[in-house]
Amino acid sequence: MKQKPATLRDVAQAAGVSLITASRALSNPDIVSAKARERVRQAVEATGYIPNMLAGGLKSKRSLTVAGVFPALAVTEFLPIMQALSSDLAREGYQLLLGETGYDPAREAAVLDTMIGRQPDGIVVVGLVQTQRARDRLRRSGLPVVELWELSDRPVDMSVGFSHLKVGSTLGGYFLSKGWKHVGAVTGADPRARLRTEGFRTTYGGDVPIAVVQPPSNLERGRRALAELLEKSPKLQAVCCTSDMLANGVLTEARARGLRVPQDLAVCGFGNTDFSAYTVPSITTVHVDGSGMGRLAAQLIMDRCRGKVQAQSIIDVGFRLIERESTGGQSAADAPLGPEYR
Repeated sequence: MKQKPATLRDVAQAAGVSLITASRALSNPDIVSAKARERVRQAVEATGYIPNMLAGGLKSKRSLTVAGVFPALAVTEFLPIMQALSSDLAREGYQLLLGETGYDPAREAAVLDTMIGRQPDGIVVVGLVQTQRARDRLRRSGLPVVELWELSDRPVDMSVGFSHLKVGSTLGGYFLSKGWKHVGAVTGADPRARLRTEGFRTTYGGDVPIAVVQPPSNLERGRRALAELLEKSPKLQAVCCTSDMLANGVLTEARARGLRVPQDLAVCGFGNTDFSAYTVPSITTVHVDGSGMGRLAAQLIMDRCRGKVQAQSIIDVGFRLIERESTGGQSAADAPLGPEYR
């Protein structure tokens, strides 16, 4: 038979105190004697009592939770955001509730509806909210909202990120500086990856063959994408990938075909994920400060909860190009960070 969860009345009975004393010992311990607090603490441990945070939140108007809505939880580039956001919120006594949208606008809207209904103290969305209905719902909720990983001059509330078009444009200029005549691109089908590819093609100019893969990126899709590009452009000299995971797949397929990197084929990624410096060869990539964005988002939400008005509601964190062995640069141990762009 399933055991019923312990109640506050069970705690009071086990501690030998009144119900009101047990309640005060948990919600406002400074007004209860040290002896009574200790008896209640021991009773909580003995009974396995878990306080009803929702009930407490209704009184304090705080749920002590923040919702984090991610396109995909397993995407390597998003992990530093998740970790920094979670740890910084935990230091403030808050917990991070995670939702996953699968890059689907309709699913994102449904996840946001659910999160709003749970009344968190703030919502962090990785990427710009995709539908006008969801944006309107968030504004009407009155909750602090931070859109991460992308910039907008008209955010729902606050925006912390960088320009994906500028990332692509910077990579296009880098490829031009290398003198490569036959280049291609491997891109995810999501809006931000397409923006990076658009920036790359516009700056590089000419006819750039493209292989499009469905998100989230993985090594297999990177391998298949290089095979597709080589069919379109047998003289391919360099490939620009919209993620390090895709770049790693391209490296793997190149090796399987006996192509030397970078002598026969140069490869560039995006995200500066934790493995990119340690592949053989190491991957030239674009560094974005995911941890810093996570910390900024936590700070903005906490400041708003304290009633503090932010000096900035739109923060451009910029990015850096890191040249490594996959495009003829230095080894990971020696390669310096390139120039910073904002």
